[in-house]
Amino acid sequence: MRWALVKVCLAVTTMVVVAFAVPLGLVIQEMARDRAFSNAERHAAGMGPTLSITTDRDQLTRAVATSEAGGEGRMAVYVPAVDKAPALEIGDARADAHAVETTRKEGRARTVTVDGGFALLQPMALGSTRIAVVEIFVPEGAVSNGVTTAWLVLAGVGVALVIGSVAVADRLGVRMVQPAKRLVGAARALGEGKLGARVQEEGPTELRLAAVAFNSMADQVVQLLANERELAADLSHRLRTPLTVLRLNAASLGEGPAAEQTRIAVEKLEREVDTIIRTARDAKPQTAAVGPGAGCDASEVIRDRMAFWSALAEDEGREVRVAGVERPVWIPVARPELVASLDALLGNVFRHTREGSAFAVDVHSGEDAVIVLVSDAGAGIADPEAALARGAGSGADGSTGLGLDIVRQLAESTGGDVRIGRSVLGGTEVRIWIQLDGRRVVAGGRGHGGSVRRRKRAPSVRRP
Repeated sequence: MRWALVKVCLAVTTMVVVAFAVPLGLVIQEMARDRAFSNAERHAAGMGPTLSITTDRDQLTRAVATSEAGGEGRMAVYVPAVDKAPALEIGDARADAHAVETTRKEGRARTVTVDGGFALLQPMALGSTRIAVVEIFVPEGAVSNGVTTAWLVLAGVGVALVIGSVAVADRLGVRMVQPAKRLVGAARALGEGKLGARVQEEGPTELRLAAVAFNSMADQVVQLLANERELAADLSHRLRTPLTVLRLNAASLGEGPAAEQTRIAVEKLEREVDTIIRTARDAKPQTAAVGPGAGCDASEVIRDRMAFWSALAEDEGREVRVAGVERPVWIPVARPELVASLDALLGNVFRHTREGSAFAVDVHSGEDAVIVLVSDAGAGIADPEAALARGAGSGADGSTGLGLDIVRQLAESTGGDVRIGRSVLGGTEVRIWIQLDGRRVVAGGRGHGGSVRRRKRAPSVRRP
């Protein structure tokens, strides 16, 4: 495409240059010829006054010698014979006698070709019957004076125009071809499964629109795949909540074949769910948790989930405390995502702490962020960094290492982060920092784009 455009431009420019340069060169050549013969006519006319006064040889010789053309050896005067006076031929004659006689008879000027150029024969009337002829020699160089230079200038201008047009066509071709190549490459990469392939939206309008459409299509493909995998992982992970209740209930069935079979079935079901979660999460691309404008009331979600888990906590003799949910707290997180994160954290409390261990959920709302604290009175987490690493579970039954990863992704989708520390209850405290504007990425966070910026000071956190 690029070279085709260059060839077309080259052909068109060449034709335009030839169409204008050749006629212009011919006009310049004709102008040079006319200028040379006009000067010759002027020199010939200069002898008219002298011939009208005298035809004496000596005086005519002096007049020819003192003229510009005669001084250069380019003038001759032919005076016809009369009575006893012989015919005169003065100066440097080049035209043959027949041409001179024909000019005298016709009584009009004429140009004849001679050695080295042309001879202008100009008739001059000496009386009613006598006609003299003045010859002015015009060299070949005078006729073409400046023509060669003009042709060279025109050729140079034409070549410059052709080169310039080729250069412009090449740049235009690159401007058109490069975006098209990038679009082809991105389409090929997307077809090979590289879901991050995108096209720069630049170039001509049509290619920019094509790039915008391609990027939109690629984003939709990624989102559809993410939604599919996320749905499989989240649905499986949410099964962990009733499985936890079922496992705890199975543990209280006592001894016997039926109780043992129930416990074995629950353990097998948990392993299958763990396998589904790992498989789905391993293939899930990193996508934002929610789109612009989406969100939920964190207070309402926390009250709902705590009501669910409180029944199980009562059975196990756990003290439960909730704070900061008296008024609505809106966050830029979809309700299902927050529900899944809370269930993951509370499920971990029941799964990894002794019966009777207390836990609490606190909500602290600031101007630019909301902090959700989930605390327990268990033994704590020995390696918080490893616990936050994606898929860092032990691999044992009931541990996929993805519960905290769900929580981390939720926080980072808003520009926040997750921290694990020691709670005032003596066990683990998981702090979820949810950024309200959804743009800033906190220090140490692994949000979208990987940028690291200074986080504003967190609102002070004190337990009631």
